[in-house]
Amino acid sequence: MPDSSPVAVVTGASRGAGRGIAIALGSHGCTVYVTGRSQKQGDHALPGTIYETAEAVTAAGGKGIAVRCDHGDDEQVKALFDQVLAEQGRIDILVNNAAAVYDELSMPGNFWEKPMKLADMIDVGIRSGYIASWLAAPAMVRQNHGLIIFTSASGAAHYSMGPAYGAHKAGMDKMAFDMAIDFKDARANVNALSVWMGALATDRLLGMIEADPEKFGYLRDQIETPEFTGHVIWGLYNDPNLAELNGETVIGAEMAVKYGIKDEGGRQPPSYRDTHKVVPHKHHPLVIR
Repeated sequence: MPDSSPVAVVTGASRGAGRGIAIALGSHGCTVYVTGRSQKQGDHALPGTIYETAEAVTAAGGKGIAVRCDHGDDEQVKALFDQVLAEQGRIDILVNNAAAVYDELSMPGNFWEKPMKLADMIDVGIRSGYIASWLAAPAMVRQNHGLIIFTSASGAAHYSMGPAYGAHKAGMDKMAFDMAIDFKDARANVNALSVWMGALATDRLLGMIEADPEKFGYLRDQIETPEFTGHVIWGLYNDPNLAELNGETVIGAEMAVKYGIKDEGGRQPPSYRDTHKVVPHKHHPLVIR
């Protein structure tokens, strides 16, 4: 690992998981590029902007740099990575978190009874993660060092809120596995992993719990802060045996136990293995080129 402060890019970091991850990485001294579309309050129904997150990263002890980027626009994404490499000369951590998430995901009904726009999660989610990784990978391979993280959840392995959500999460896990195969083939010290986050204490989920406590109230006992996954990512980044996990999908709560990480207030969030009786799929080792 480089001696100077690691350079991270966290996509979709105006709010929610991305914001928490960015702040956590900042608390460990990282320079964090915070991307998203929200530049001022009102740009989104939920609070949060890239500038607020960048300021919070700096306040936490790192250096936050806000870059307005629509991850559905390849040219904007290319400009982002050009900027990072021009200013920093490298990329150490990429967190693929950007996704098009709509309230209708959790509404009643089958997939054909919900708006077609839910398919956006496949574009600004799976495809955008692929493009960001495609742009970051050459620099990581050249520097022979790097970590690509996909933020995922147990919906990759069981029904959760319909096929758009499920395809997104399963796609995150599979891309980590396949990218790891290519990095190994290139003999590059670059690792790709997918991390199953738990239920997060975001404005969106807290609003869902408040609106329907009978349906979602049980999540209060399982919830993780958005920063929790960021600390887990830092633990992974500093793991001297990280290569053994290359391509894996890991449960964030279990990695936290491994690295001695606790959440706010000393809590140890539960694993999906215990709460849902669900674990990530194991991919077969067969490689066809």
